[in-house]
Amino acid sequence: MVRIRKAVFPVAGFGTRFLPATKAMPKELLPIVDKPLIQYAAEEAIAAGIDTLIFVTGRNKRAIEDHFDANNELEALLRAKGKDVQADMVRNIIPEGVECIFVRQAEQLGLGHAVSCAERAVGNEPFAVLLADDFLTDYKPGVTSDLVNAFKISGKSQLSVMEVDGPDISKYGVVVPNESGVGIAGLIEKPDAREAPSNLASIGRYVLKPDIFGTLRGASSGSGGEIQLADAIDIHARQNSVEAVRLKGRRFDCGSVDGFVKAIIHTHNSNEISSNG
Repeated sequence: MVRIRKAVFPVAGFGTRFLPATKAMPKELLPIVDKPLIQYAAEEAIAAGIDTLIFVTGRNKRAIEDHFDANNELEALLRAKGKDVQADMVRNIIPEGVECIFVRQAEQLGLGHAVSCAERAVGNEPFAVLLADDFLTDYKPGVTSDLVNAFKISGKSQLSVMEVDGPDISKYGVVVPNESGVGIAGLIEKPDAREAPSNLASIGRYVLKPDIFGTLRGASSGSGGEIQLADAIDIHARQNSVEAVRLKGRRFDCGSVDGFVKAIIHTHNSNEISSNG
Protein backbone atom coordinates (compact mmCIF):
# COMPACT_ATOMS: atom_id res chain seq x y z
CA MET A 1 0.00 0.00 0.00
CA VAL A 2 1.22 3.48 -0.87
CA ARG A 3 2.44 5.46 2.12
CA ILE A 4 0.70 8.76 2.81
CA ARG A 5 3.50 11.31 2.99
CA LYS A 6 1.77 14.62 2.30
CA ALA A 7 -0.81 16.75 4.09
CA VAL A 8 -2.60 19.87 2.86
CA PHE A 9 -3.52 22.71 5.21
CA PRO A 10 -5.94 25.28 3.70
CA VAL A 11 -5.05 28.48 5.59
CA ALA A 12 -5.99 31.29 3.19
CA GLY A 13 -9.14 32.48 4.98
CA PHE A 14 -9.45 36.00 6.40
CA GLY A 15 -10.68 34.96 9.87
CA THR A 16 -13.27 37.73 9.93
CA ARG A 17 -14.95 36.39 13.10
CA PHE A 18 -11.80 37.33 15.03
CA LEU A 19 -11.32 40.88 13.77
CA PRO A 20 -9.55 43.08 14.67
CA ALA A 21 -7.08 40.48 16.01
CA THR A 22 -6.81 38.89 12.54
CA LYS A 23 -6.39 42.13 10.58
CA ALA A 24 -2.63 41.54 10.38
CA MET A 25 -2.18 38.15 12.09
CA PRO A 26 -3.44 34.91 10.53
CA LYS A 27 -6.23 33.26 12.47
CA GLU A 28 -4.29 30.00 12.36
CA LEU A 29 -1.59 31.57 14.56
CA LEU A 30 -4.01 32.43 17.35
CA PRO A 31 -2.73 30.45 20.34
CA ILE A 32 -4.48 27.76 22.31
CA VAL A 33 -2.71 28.66 25.56
CA ASP A 34 0.90 28.73 24.29
CA LYS A 35 0.78 27.02 20.90
CA PRO A 36 -0.85 28.22 17.64
CA LEU A 37 -3.78 26.35 16.17
CA ILE A 38 -1.86 25.48 13.03
CA GLN A 39 0.97 23.92 15.01
CA TYR A 40 -1.41 21.51 16.71
CA ALA A 41 -2.63 20.39 13.27
CA ALA A 42 0.91 20.08 11.92
CA GLU A 43 1.96 17.94 14.90
CA GLU A 44 -1.06 15.70 14.36
CA ALA A 45 -0.04 15.15 10.74
CA ILE A 46 3.58 14.43 11.67
CA ALA A 47 2.41 11.92 14.31
CA ALA A 48 0.62 10.09 11.48
CA GLY A 49 3.91 9.62 9.62
CA ILE A 50 3.50 12.55 7.21
CA ASP A 51 6.73 14.32 6.25
CA THR A 52 5.57 16.96 3.73
CA LEU A 53 3.31 19.77 4.94
CA ILE A 54 1.65 21.80 2.16
CA PHE A 55 0.14 25.10 3.29
CA VAL A 56 -2.34 26.78 0.92
CA THR A 57 -1.97 30.41 1.93
CA GLY A 58 -3.28 33.79 0.86
CA ARG A 59 -2.42 37.44 1.19
CA ASN A 60 -1.13 38.50 4.62
CA LYS A 61 -0.30 34.91 5.58
CA ARG A 62 3.49 35.20 5.47
CA ALA A 63 3.60 34.90 9.27
CA ILE A 64 2.63 31.22 8.97
CA GLU A 65 5.70 30.59 6.84
CA ASP A 66 7.83 32.49 9.34
CA HIS A 67 6.44 30.42 12.22
CA PHE A 68 7.58 27.15 10.66
CA ASP A 69 10.91 28.56 9.45
CA ALA A 70 14.15 28.53 11.44
CA ASN A 71 14.88 31.57 13.61
CA ASN A 72 18.60 31.35 14.28
CA GLU A 73 18.80 34.81 15.84
CA LEU A 74 16.10 34.06 18.42
CA GLU A 75 17.58 30.66 19.18
CA ALA A 76 21.06 32.13 19.70
CA LEU A 77 19.66 34.85 21.95
CA LEU A 78 17.84 32.32 24.10
CA ARG A 79 20.91 30.09 24.45
CA ALA A 80 23.07 33.09 25.36
CA LYS A 81 20.66 33.76 28.22
CA GLY A 82 20.74 30.13 29.34
CA LYS A 83 17.20 29.45 28.14
CA ASP A 84 18.00 26.17 26.43
CA VAL A 85 14.52 24.69 26.91
CA GLN A 86 12.93 27.59 25.04
CA ALA A 87 15.66 27.47 22.38
CA ASP A 88 15.01 23.78 21.78
CA MET A 89 11.30 24.53 21.52
CA VAL A 90 11.97 27.09 18.78
CA ARG A 91 14.29 24.72 16.91
CA ASN A 92 11.96 21.72 17.11
CA ILE A 93 8.71 23.29 15.88
CA ILE A 94 9.27 21.21 12.75
CA PRO A 95 11.32 18.02 13.29
CA GLU A 96 14.29 17.20 11.09
CA GLY A 97 13.23 15.47 7.89
CA VAL A 98 9.87 17.26 7.62
CA GLU A 99 9.46 19.67 4.71
CA CYS A 100 7.10 22.65 4.46
CA ILE A 101 5.75 23.82 1.09
CA PHE A 102 3.73 27.01 0.63
CA VAL A 103 1.40 27.62 -2.31
CA ARG A 104 -0.86 30.61 -2.89
CA GLN A 105 -4.63 30.62 -3.33
CA ALA A 106 -4.97 33.95 -5.15
CA GLU A 107 -8.74 34.11 -4.76
CA GLN A 108 -10.89 32.47 -2.09
CA LEU A 109 -13.31 30.30 -4.02
CA GLY A 110 -14.08 27.65 -1.42
CA LEU A 111 -12.47 24.72 0.36
CA GLY A 112 -12.55 22.57 -2.76
CA HIS A 113 -10.69 25.24 -4.69
CA ALA A 114 -8.14 25.62 -1.89
CA VAL A 115 -7.41 21.88 -1.96
CA SER A 116 -7.09 21.94 -5.75
CA CYS A 117 -4.40 24.64 -5.46
CA ALA A 118 -2.16 21.98 -3.89
CA GLU A 119 -2.43 19.56 -6.83
CA ARG A 120 1.07 20.13 -8.22
CA ALA A 121 2.66 19.81 -4.79
CA VAL A 122 0.70 16.64 -3.98
CA GLY A 123 1.19 14.95 -7.34
CA ASN A 124 -0.27 11.52 -7.96
CA GLU A 125 -0.33 10.41 -4.32
CA PRO A 126 -3.00 9.96 -1.67
CA PHE A 127 -2.85 12.79 0.84
CA ALA A 128 -4.37 14.12 4.04
CA VAL A 129 -6.27 17.38 4.49
CA LEU A 130 -6.37 19.09 7.89
CA LEU A 131 -8.45 22.15 8.74
CA ALA A 132 -6.79 23.92 11.65
CA ASP A 133 -10.12 25.44 12.76
CA ASP A 134 -11.11 22.00 13.97
CA PHE A 135 -9.08 21.68 17.17
CA LEU A 136 -9.00 17.98 18.04
CA THR A 137 -7.63 16.90 21.40
CA ASP A 138 -7.66 14.29 24.16
CA TYR A 139 -6.60 11.50 21.83
CA LYS A 140 -3.18 10.26 20.68
CA PRO A 141 -1.67 9.70 18.17
CA GLY A 142 -4.58 11.59 16.61
CA VAL A 143 -7.42 11.50 14.13
CA THR A 144 -5.19 11.76 11.07
CA SER A 145 -3.35 8.62 12.16
CA ASP A 146 -6.68 6.76 12.35
CA LEU A 147 -7.59 7.92 8.84
CA VAL A 148 -4.20 6.90 7.45
CA ASN A 149 -4.50 3.45 9.01
CA ALA A 150 -8.02 3.00 7.63
CA PHE A 151 -6.80 3.99 4.17
CA LYS A 152 -4.01 1.41 4.36
CA ILE A 153 -6.62 -1.30 4.95
CA SER A 154 -9.14 -0.45 2.23
CA GLY A 155 -7.43 1.95 -0.18
CA LYS A 156 -10.53 4.15 -0.07
CA SER A 157 -10.78 7.84 0.79
CA GLN A 158 -11.52 8.48 4.46
CA LEU A 159 -13.57 11.08 6.34
CA SER A 160 -13.52 11.83 10.03
CA VAL A 161 -17.10 12.05 11.32
CA MET A 162 -18.84 12.75 14.60
CA GLU A 163 -22.41 12.64 15.83
CA VAL A 164 -24.29 15.95 15.87
CA ASP A 165 -27.88 15.99 17.06
CA GLY A 166 -30.40 18.76 16.62
CA PRO A 167 -30.40 21.82 14.37
CA ASP A 168 -26.60 22.23 14.42
CA ILE A 169 -26.32 19.36 11.92
CA SER A 170 -27.18 21.92 9.23
CA LYS A 171 -23.75 23.53 9.73
CA TYR A 172 -21.87 20.49 8.39
CA GLY A 173 -21.43 18.17 5.49
CA VAL A 174 -23.68 15.27 6.46
CA VAL A 175 -23.06 11.62 5.66
CA VAL A 176 -25.55 9.56 3.70
CA PRO A 177 -24.92 6.14 5.29
CA ASN A 178 -24.84 2.97 3.25
CA GLU A 179 -26.00 -0.46 4.33
CA SER A 180 -22.57 -1.67 5.49
CA GLY A 181 -22.18 1.11 8.05
CA VAL A 182 -18.52 1.60 7.05
CA GLY A 183 -18.66 3.12 3.61
CA ILE A 184 -20.87 6.08 2.83
CA ALA A 185 -23.37 6.51 0.01
CA GLY A 186 -23.03 10.30 -0.21
CA LEU A 187 -22.19 13.57 1.50
CA ILE A 188 -24.59 16.52 1.55
CA GLU A 189 -23.25 19.98 2.33
CA LYS A 190 -25.23 21.87 5.00
CA PRO A 191 -28.66 20.31 4.55
CA ASP A 192 -31.74 21.63 6.30
CA ALA A 193 -31.79 19.94 9.70
CA ARG A 194 -35.20 18.41 8.94
CA GLU A 195 -33.82 16.81 5.78
CA ALA A 196 -30.45 15.62 7.08
CA PRO A 197 -29.85 11.99 6.03
CA SER A 198 -28.12 11.12 9.32
CA ASN A 199 -26.60 12.68 12.42
CA LEU A 200 -23.04 11.97 11.20
CA ALA A 201 -21.20 15.19 10.40
CA SER A 202 -17.99 15.39 8.43
CA ILE A 203 -15.33 17.39 10.26
CA GLY A 204 -12.04 18.87 9.14
CA ARG A 205 -9.87 15.79 8.62
CA TYR A 206 -9.67 13.77 5.42
CA VAL A 207 -7.49 11.30 3.57
CA LEU A 208 -8.15 11.56 -0.15
CA LYS A 209 -6.97 9.85 -3.29
CA PRO A 210 -5.47 12.06 -6.02
CA ASP A 211 -8.40 11.45 -8.37
CA ILE A 212 -10.27 14.04 -6.27
CA PHE A 213 -8.36 16.73 -8.20
CA GLY A 214 -9.98 15.75 -11.48
CA THR A 215 -13.39 15.94 -9.85
CA LEU A 216 -12.63 19.35 -8.39
CA ARG A 217 -11.47 20.68 -11.76
CA GLY A 218 -14.83 19.81 -13.24
CA ALA A 219 -16.86 21.04 -10.27
CA SER A 220 -19.35 23.87 -10.49
CA SER A 221 -20.09 26.30 -7.65
CA GLY A 222 -22.06 24.80 -4.79
CA SER A 223 -23.22 26.10 -1.42
CA GLY A 224 -22.33 29.78 -0.96
CA GLY A 225 -21.28 30.09 -4.59
CA GLU A 226 -18.00 28.30 -3.83
CA ILE A 227 -16.27 25.11 -4.99
CA GLN A 228 -17.18 22.71 -2.19
CA LEU A 229 -14.95 19.79 -1.27
CA ALA A 230 -18.04 18.03 0.08
CA ASP A 231 -19.63 18.03 -3.38
CA ALA A 232 -16.58 16.33 -4.90
CA ILE A 233 -16.46 13.78 -2.07
CA ASP A 234 -20.17 13.12 -2.63
CA ILE A 235 -19.43 12.09 -6.23
CA HIS A 236 -16.78 9.63 -5.08
CA ALA A 237 -18.98 8.32 -2.27
CA ARG A 238 -21.67 7.45 -4.82
CA GLN A 239 -19.02 5.32 -6.52
CA ASN A 240 -18.44 3.37 -3.29
CA SER A 241 -14.93 4.77 -2.81
CA VAL A 242 -15.28 6.66 0.50
CA GLU A 243 -15.41 5.46 4.09
CA ALA A 244 -15.99 7.18 7.43
CA VAL A 245 -14.00 6.92 10.66
CA ARG A 246 -15.66 7.94 13.92
CA LEU A 247 -13.96 10.71 15.86
CA LYS A 248 -12.14 9.76 19.05
CA GLY A 249 -11.28 12.42 21.58
CA ARG A 250 -12.84 15.90 21.60
CA ARG A 251 -13.42 18.58 18.98
CA PHE A 252 -13.66 22.33 19.40
CA ASP A 253 -14.80 24.57 16.56
CA CYS A 254 -12.12 27.26 16.69
CA GLY A 255 -13.62 28.97 13.67
CA SER A 256 -15.97 30.57 16.20
CA VAL A 257 -15.02 32.76 19.14
CA ASP A 258 -17.08 30.63 21.52
CA GLY A 259 -15.40 27.40 20.43
CA PHE A 260 -11.98 29.03 20.56
CA VAL A 261 -12.47 30.20 24.14
CA LYS A 262 -13.75 26.76 25.19
CA ALA A 263 -10.67 25.13 23.62
CA ILE A 264 -8.36 27.43 25.60
CA ILE A 265 -10.15 26.71 28.88
CA HIS A 266 -10.14 22.95 28.24
CA THR A 267 -6.45 22.90 27.29
CA HIS A 268 -5.45 25.06 30.26
CA ASN A 269 -7.34 22.80 32.66
CA SER A 270 -5.83 19.69 31.08
CA ASN A 271 -2.33 21.16 31.38
CA GLU A 272 -2.99 22.01 35.04
CA ILE A 273 -4.08 18.46 35.76
CA SER A 274 -1.00 17.05 33.97
CA SER A 275 1.42 19.33 35.81
CA ASN A 276 -0.17 18.54 39.19
CA GLY A 277 -0.51 14.84 38.51
